[in-house]
Amino acid sequence: MSSAEDTKDKILLVDDQPENLLAMEAALSALDQTLVRASSGEEALKTLNDDEFALVLLAIQMSGMDGYETAAHIKRRLRTRDTPIIFVSAYEMSPHATFRGYAAGAVDHVSRPFDPWALRAKAAVFVDLHQKNVQLRKQAALLRTGTATDLLAQLSTLLSDAETQAHDLTGQLQAQAPSATVRTTASRLERAVRSLRQVLQDALGLQEEPGAPPAPASLYSPRHRDQ
Repeated sequence: MSSAEDTKDKILLVDDQPENLLAMEAALSALDQTLVRASSGEEALKTLNDDEFALVLLAIQMSGMDGYETAAHIKRRLRTRDTPIIFVSAYEMSPHATFRGYAAGAVDHVSRPFDPWALRAKAAVFVDLHQKNVQLRKQAALLRTGTATDLLAQLSTLLSDAETQAHDLTGQLQAQAPSATVRTTASRLERAVRSLRQVLQDALGLQEEPGAPPAPASLYSPRHRDQ
């Protein structure tokens, strides 16, 4: 069963100073999302590898791996390269520092002491965007599933019709000209239909496996079960 916590987006707060993490938490608490702390760039990368985040608030000045290096690692990873990053600086960023931040993959930056309202507004935009992207992915998955189901139903119907026509045609040929040649032709036709049925079963993943649901009845025509 899912809980209210499961429906919230996650925001990663990265800073090696506990008081800075506390300030970001206080500013973003009103968003009612899940706020996750990381006290270093290394910890941030590990945390991002374990879960999906709507946004990363990343301090630039940190001991060890700084914000620029951490952002570069985030953007190199397939799993996290599209995760938005907002840099948080201890001072007003110069044009050069701002350019370097964007080059590292940041989408925005704020300077401390920051305006809590402004930070919350910026974060809310990316949380909303992430929620819309999640909905789009779910809808796309449903569409793909629906398309596959429709295709399976259409192929099952076409195959059932082909089997019926092949069986009727074979009967007519054998009744009208019961020669060895006709019987051979009819037999080849039957085998060709059975081969086509098997190819479609293999292509659509309809082989019966332990625990797998049964395939549509039309794929196992009664007149072919014992052949």
